[in-house]
Amino acid sequence: MPEAPSPNEAASAPTSTLDGWIRHPFTGGGLTYDCFEKGSGAGVVLIPEAPGITPEVLGLADHLVGEGFTVVIPSPFGEPGREPTIGYTMRTVVRLCVSAEMRAFARNAHRPITDFLRAVAADLATRTPGRGVGVIGMCFTGGFALATATDDAVLAPVLAEPAVPFPVSAQRRADAGVGPDELERVAARARDDGLCVLGLRFSRDVSAPVARFATLRERLGDAFEVIELDSSPGNPDGYSGRAHSVLTTEVRETPPNSAFAARRRVVEFLRERIV
Repeated sequence: MPEAPSPNEAASAPTSTLDGWIRHPFTGGGLTYDCFEKGSGAGVVLIPEAPGITPEVLGLADHLVGEGFTVVIPSPFGEPGREPTIGYTMRTVVRLCVSAEMRAFARNAHRPITDFLRAVAADLATRTPGRGVGVIGMCFTGGFALATATDDAVLAPVLAEPAVPFPVSAQRRADAGVGPDELERVAARARDDGLCVLGLRFSRDVSAPVARFATLRERLGDAFEVIELDSSPGNPDGYSGRAHSVLTTEVRETPPNSAFAARRRVVEFLRERIV
């Protein structure tokens, strides 16, 4: 008999569609991209992971809407709503690798796309209730959420498995993913204004290296809250050693797993900081 599927293989991550999302172009930081908006309440900018606004990203987005937030999803790459096939994902990543706006390999670098994302967050803050907005970045865009926190409107940055700069050297593995001035500004806000940053990763995820989180812990201290999910061999949730996407691909709702609990903590973090 074939072996029974592991708990994490026996079900799928939550997904959704573009139904009900309002699409509109937005210009900021010298760039223009479409954004998708839905919901009511305090504002959250959800930056998609590669290859773009997939059904699983929309599953997370609709979950946040259901939790009472106004969610804006910028679309700086990919085809909104498209399934993340291997070929589509690889073609998108290749384009991102050579994008001047993304600077996928640059160390200690400001990334022009984050100027656009800061403008999205600042605009959302003017239109929604609450003390400020949250920003969630994932995978390729994980560190982009940290860069937006140089703006006072961003009170709840969430870094899910930040993978840029790509960890192809020891220096890049330890790189925080932002420019020195940006990191200094975030550290000053953490020290002087009570800013907190939430980071999430799987324990064996080499794409979001532990050295990067160590750098952020050194600079931000206790203002950097870390959730590290166990993906070691024999882990209780059945994650493979390649588990990466904490808030999308690996979430299981029935029965709930540790990624489900991490998603719940993100919602709590957002409520604590911005509502």
